[in-house]
Amino acid sequence: MGEPHVSYFYDADVGNFHYGAGHPMKPHRLALTHNLVLNYGLYRKMEVFRPYRACEEDMTMFHTPEYIDFLKRVTPENQKHFSDSLSRFNVGDDCPVFDGLYDFCSIYTGASLQAAAKLNENQCDIAINWAGGLHHAKNLKHQDSVTLMTL
Repeated sequence: MGEPHVSYFYDADVGNFHYGAGHPMKPHRLALTHNLVLNYGLYRKMEVFRPYRACEEDMTMFHTPEYIDFLKRVTPENQKHFSDSLSRFNVGDDCPVFDGLYDFCSIYTGASLQAAAKLNENQCDIAINWAGGLHHAKNLKHQDSVTLMTL
């Protein structure tokens, strides 16, 4: 058995988001991790992809349209008007509202969907998306559904 075929998904824009002061998750760390992959030459042992950004239709395969609409509309400035939605969708201290929240989710969801497709189609043995599942607030269409997260 040879070396495993690894698919690696990375979008440089993912490191440009900030969860807010005092939050331990720093998306910039994803850029630092990617730099380690480059500087250690690990990318030579992987097939590297810049993922597509998931659209609303992609996201509503797993989440309710109301939740996706909330992600599109909520901002740090207007979140006080969404108090019911914040609680309903598990958005708060651990999964904060930040500028560009929908775009961030779109980036990592597209990567997770592509990674899952590669795995399901036996086009790779391992799929890496460092950003998958970092913002794990939720509202699933079906409560028994599995959300795509880190693969």
